[in-house]
Amino acid sequence: MLEKKDHQYEKAVLVGLITQNQDETKLIEYMDELEFLALTAGATIETRFTQKLTQPDPKTFIGSGKAQEIRDYVKSNGIGTVIFDDELSPSQLKNLGKEMVDVKILDRTNLILDIFAQRAQTSYARTQVELAQYQYLLPRLSKMWSHLDKQKGGIGMRGPGETEIETDRRIIRDRITLLKEKLKTIDRQMATQRQNRGKMVRVALVGYTNVGKSTLMNAISKSDVFAENKLFATLDTTVRKVVIGNLPFLLTDTVGFIRKLPTQLVESFKSTLDEVREADLLIHVVDIAHESFEDHINSVNQTLMEINAHQKPMIMVFNKIDAFAYEKKEEDDLTPETRKNISLEEWKKTWMSNSKYPTVFISALTKENFPEMKKLIYDEVLKIHTARFPYNDFLFEYHDDEAEEIESED
Repeated sequence: MLEKKDHQYEKAVLVGLITQNQDETKLIEYMDELEFLALTAGATIETRFTQKLTQPDPKTFIGSGKAQEIRDYVKSNGIGTVIFDDELSPSQLKNLGKEMVDVKILDRTNLILDIFAQRAQTSYARTQVELAQYQYLLPRLSKMWSHLDKQKGGIGMRGPGETEIETDRRIIRDRITLLKEKLKTIDRQMATQRQNRGKMVRVALVGYTNVGKSTLMNAISKSDVFAENKLFATLDTTVRKVVIGNLPFLLTDTVGFIRKLPTQLVESFKSTLDEVREADLLIHVVDIAHESFEDHINSVNQTLMEINAHQKPMIMVFNKIDAFAYEKKEEDDLTPETRKNISLEEWKKTWMSNSKYPTVFISALTKENFPEMKKLIYDEVLKIHTARFPYNDFLFEYHDDEAEEIESED
């Protein structure tokens, strides 16, 4: 009987650029995220390579000297994968392939697509990911197979002279057309499902990936949505009926956003994002414990703007206060204060106190401040509900079931 082997992680290195638009601090932050992406995909990172350029080299992205340095390192250390923090053009991918023979070269987009392919559970999600992969692959075919630059020949192969790469491109274009038609059919079905959900208020959880949306979904709806401390744990949209204070509404958990989100994914996940676009209220979940949470907020807001959902009513939920930590400065420390020296109470007094959106600080894990959050959601849902049905607002009187349960236990 064969012994079951543990999952084998690929050895990889990361590559990033310091440019006029991306300083070293920002690069380190992006590379940390890229390493988390690589870990999620199944790789262990041996080292990182950085290069300082005014702008990416059009031929190799990093310059020929740095490319040779990376080639020598991966060859001598038996590393088979090199991951770049930005999307590589077809020509850059081709030139790097010539420089680093027998090495798998991935860019950020390819890595995210691979994670999505691993995480897709339903037929719908798999179709969306497959479409995004083909759209990414089409302009990069010349690097994918070594036989593609050879003319077909031999008995039965004499024809109009179409090369193999042209044949493969045509096959992929046909496949893309087929997948788009399939998604259109599913989109129509899902649009019908949304119409059949009655007149209940629709609330959608949005936020950066891995901020705790699924954990929050489970806590509010008392359901069992898959949640894990990895990027893109949730791809498939989950809708649950929730009742707070006798007021019912529909709560949707959606795919997390990320910086430099591949355009192919935004397009192929259009119907998933329709759940956000057609929601009456958005709950923007933020990981307050992450040092770059403000950048995450901006990235989510940018994506919401791209799908025309940025003007909807919104609640800001700052999650993971149980994991928030800061370094208190000593009184005689005269060095400039950094973000690490700002306490949670001090954060609350900054722009958050002047936010145009209702704001609450919680822990989805420990349920700290949950009654406050639920009352906030109730108030916002009730506003929308009574505007839509002004004749039956008296039916819904707020009461907190969890608070009553705690009192009865005491």
